Amino acid sequence: MPVKPDSHDKASTLSVTVLFAVALLAFSACDGVDKPVAPTATPDAPRFTIGSGSTPTFIGQATFPHLDIKRVTHDWNVEVKAKGGLEMLVRSFAYNPGAFTGWHKHPGPVFIQVIEGTVTFFEANDPCTPIVVRAGHGYLDSGEHGHIGRNLSGAPAKDVTVYLAPPGTQVSQLRIDMDAPAVCP
Repeated sequence: MPVKPDSHDKASTLSVTVLFAVALLAFSACDGVDKPVAPTATPDAPRFTIGSGSTPTFIGQATFPHLDIKRVTHDWNVEVKAKGGLEMLVRSFAYNPGAFTGWHKHPGPVFIQVIEGTVTFFEANDPCTPIVVRAGHGYLDSGEHGHIGRNLSGAPAKDVTVYLAPPGTQVSQLRIDMDAPAVCP
């Protein structure tokens, strides 16, 4: 079980996330990307495609024409390769109590860091197992199977989302709506 960070750790985590996004992005203006998800009736279980109660805020977008980075430091290493380039988009989502995103997937991997409250994710290939992510922790979605995010906590929540996608991907192409998976037994 992860240890809950203190407020200094939360500020550091948020600072690192923002610095990461700023360092990798050339900010661009884009009209109409801060529209809230259309409200619908609150579901009793995660089985709807249309979301309700979450509001995105566009932070930035940049195209990286070629990536082949490898960094090794002592016992830690990271490698990022993107043949043909990479589009990186950063948004933040605010979740009202009871909010849900609807079932969807993405054109590439998505790094989601919860910075306030708690967001619970359900993956389409295992829709019965909740993945509870609290402030200061993250969720990595491969973009392949699909998921739904829900604020089941009764308090507001917020995340910072970093999308990795093929070059030229626009904000409107980040979310691919999908049918809800089979209901849990």
